[in-house]
Amino acid sequence: MKSLLIVFFILVVGVLVGFTVLNSAKNEVNERILIEEFVPVTVKENTVNVSSIELINRGTMKASWYGPKFHGKLTANGEIYDQMALTAAHKNLSFGTLLKITNPKNGRSVIVRINDRGPYIQGRDLDLSKGAAIELGILKKGVAKLKIEEVALGKTSNPTAIVN
Repeated sequence: MKSLLIVFFILVVGVLVGFTVLNSAKNEVNERILIEEFVPVTVKENTVNVSSIELINRGTMKASWYGPKFHGKLTANGEIYDQMALTAAHKNLSFGTLLKITNPKNGRSVIVRINDRGPYIQGRDLDLSKGAAIELGILKKGVAKLKIEEVALGKTSNPTAIVN
């Protein structure tokens, strides 16, 4: 009777171990299928031809920032204003114009996209989003003279990403 019990115990343990090994092998196959199915075979790297980008000096402009009161409302070009996006308002630059803005006091720069009209306070040339003001380090001061360069894309440039 004792030997029968030992044989039965060995059979039960053997079946459980065999099932676990088979199940484990099955999981490895399933993982391999998932990896092969969802990981691309080749990943192509996007390249940018930087020689087709030109920075046009637009001088200095007195800039302020706007945010909370206008957040979620429509901009002049019909977008919903996001105060943390890197955008700006100008009285007459075309919508979509890209500007590289540099704070000469700390050397920090940011590229913004014109999507709104303003500022409407005399003596100011540019209204930055709150996000741009934070990046430039002018949030606390509120107003600053900044170096402005227009980012011009050359004829051979084919941008593949949307800015903001």
